[in-house]
Amino acid sequence: MKIGVSLPVREMQDDLASIVAFAQLAEELGYHHLRVPDMVLRPKSGHLHESMTLLAYVAAVTEKIRLVPSVIALPARQTVQVAKQAAGVDVLSGGRFVLGVGVGGSKEEYEALGQDFSTRGARCDEQLTLLKLLWTQETVDFEGRWDKVHGLGLNPLPIQRPIPIWIGAASVPSAPVIRRIGAHADGWYVLCTPEEFPGVKNQIDDAAKAADRTPEAIHTEAGVAVVGPREAEWQDRVKGWRDIGLNQLCLRTLGGGLNSRQHLDKLREITDHIPRG
Repeated sequence: MKIGVSLPVREMQDDLASIVAFAQLAEELGYHHLRVPDMVLRPKSGHLHESMTLLAYVAAVTEKIRLVPSVIALPARQTVQVAKQAAGVDVLSGGRFVLGVGVGGSKEEYEALGQDFSTRGARCDEQLTLLKLLWTQETVDFEGRWDKVHGLGLNPLPIQRPIPIWIGAASVPSAPVIRRIGAHADGWYVLCTPEEFPGVKNQIDDAAKAADRTPEAIHTEAGVAVVGPREAEWQDRVKGWRDIGLNQLCLRTLGGGLNSRQHLDKLREITDHIPRG
């Protein structure tokens, strides 16, 4: 099971030296990936840098760790712009980018960004198809309900063709989201409980087969907090998810009121105590 870590930008805020130090320490300690949250205008979102911009910044100071925004509300944004940004971060990072997407839940944010909240699911399905075309073809011809691209393409193309896409959803995904994951995703972010996981995974496996895909190609990742109310349980939770068969985990030092230096210290501390099965 691959272990990543969440970059605690909400709590580090504009302490850019600590953001860089945390990212470099995570890489030095052997973590597989670094996740950053994404919100544009949602109320009470906390102090967040724009995720693509931040990851381009982090790409310049790291060499190996994979970089993941999780998750971008894809239908709230222009498809071609997201494709260009993602390709750019992939090139700047040497092919270490993974795009985490979802449909979001803030109607106010959609309205502020000039997009239709009510059609976000269907638009997301169309966007996922177009993203893959833009990342793999020098010239794209696409006629969709929302996007039209004729005789145009990205330059440069990303190193990964296509860039891996992971999909986030509610704790128990709806039927359309399950179909979306089965048809398009390289992985999905698990927000359900360990007890709910087998049933949800079976539905996604069936959706993948219906889309003529191999279920094993769709990976899984859950999050585990190592501070806060459930701090005493974190090792048992890691073991539990590992025993279920998850491919990846993301550990979080957020939520315990740590300052920047304490986040770094906590990351060092937990690394030696991760259950390795």
